[in-house]
Amino acid sequence: MIRKLSELGVTSEMAYCAGAASIGLTILTWLASKKKEDAGKDAAERKGLFVGEWAPTFFALGVALRLEEAKK
Repeated sequence: MIRKLSELGVTSEMAYCAGAASIGLTILTWLASKKKEDAGKDAAERKGLFVGEWAPTFFALGVALRLEEAKK
């Protein structure tokens, strides 16, 4: 899978940027949900955490892609 992503032009930098963007999106989602949700803080935290769980996956993909790039 990693080799295929690399062949498609996905770089480790892209994955790292996606991880960083995910962290920022988590904060924005939490703030937006907190202001708009009638359910309150709990619902906002759940939505923020859902998006926040993407970041480690993107960073792990970045590491795997970096190792794949080193092979070339």
